[in-house]
Amino acid sequence: MEYRKLGRTGVEVSSQCLGAMMFGALGNSDHDDCVRIIDRALESGINFIDTADVYSQGESEQIVGRAIKGRRDDVVLATKCFNAMGTDRNQRGGSRRWIIRAVEDSLRRLDTDHIDLFQVHRHDWDTDLEETLAALSDLVRDGKVRYLGSSSFPADWIVEAQWAARRRNSERFVCEQPQYSIFARSAEDAVLPACQRHAMGVIPWSPLAGGWLTGKYRRGEEPPAGSRFAPGGLFAARGGRSVADDRNSSVRFDAVDQLTGIAAAAGLSLTHLSLAFVGSHPAVTSTIIGPKTMEQLDDALDAADVRLDSGTLDAIDAVVRPGTDIAGIVHLTGNPSLRPEHRRRTAQAAV
Repeated sequence: MEYRKLGRTGVEVSSQCLGAMMFGALGNSDHDDCVRIIDRALESGINFIDTADVYSQGESEQIVGRAIKGRRDDVVLATKCFNAMGTDRNQRGGSRRWIIRAVEDSLRRLDTDHIDLFQVHRHDWDTDLEETLAALSDLVRDGKVRYLGSSSFPADWIVEAQWAARRRNSERFVCEQPQYSIFARSAEDAVLPACQRHAMGVIPWSPLAGGWLTGKYRRGEEPPAGSRFAPGGLFAARGGRSVADDRNSSVRFDAVDQLTGIAAAAGLSLTHLSLAFVGSHPAVTSTIIGPKTMEQLDDALDAADVRLDSGTLDAIDAVVRPGTDIAGIVHLTGNPSLRPEHRRRTAQAAV
């Protein structure tokens, strides 16, 4: 396991980060088994754990808190807020009111007195970015949070956040957590270069594209029960359709077939090829792996030291071009400028 500086912080984190999204009702509801998975990850050299309040509505944070009790100082602990944590309309977002409460709630569930990296899970288009940064800065100065980060921010807002921090003498975001995989490469176009220009760490999520890049989904077959793209699964197509019915699946299956051949030529599994691809980008600090089982963890850990040669990377580029996404990738930015009421042609039609 390699260790790299998280942006300009001086904190060293493992090249793989244990993502805890699948711990709890959303994935593995056996708390004891989840703790064993965390134990194995830490024993294997991972020192970086990422969770969020919304993962199983706080259950993931509780599991992580239990697992690291007694060794809190050995772990770089990251969590997030933004998504709805209740029916109250103010129990979400990037307002000062909610951020301060969300941190207090996370500290209680994690059973700790500080969070090493607190991230805004999504950009709140409806809240002044300077309000968000000011509230987060106060939490840093109060000692409840050590560093700040963003997740799934578009490139222009990554840059805007850096400038807003300078204008207001606020704490800055030290890292970004983007969606990045062989299937989701649009981050290479602007997000990753923006992070490099501002010396930010990068901790990509979904490096296996929800399981597509493990080869678990097969043409003409229903996805495995409990998988993310199974009917009703976490990433199932809209309307509850399965992978077999998704109009984009044919393109993905073709890509998986080609990538499986590239992996075999390199002497690797598709999973290891895909994880090594993400880790090979010079902007990437730590790749988030999100296992639900011990077997998935062990497989991901085996990829930690894999390096891809230029020929293999060139072959991957021929399947999914740099800076582009394969059909069907959804980026959770929610830009209001793209809503019908904000389009110029709609406004003209209404005149």
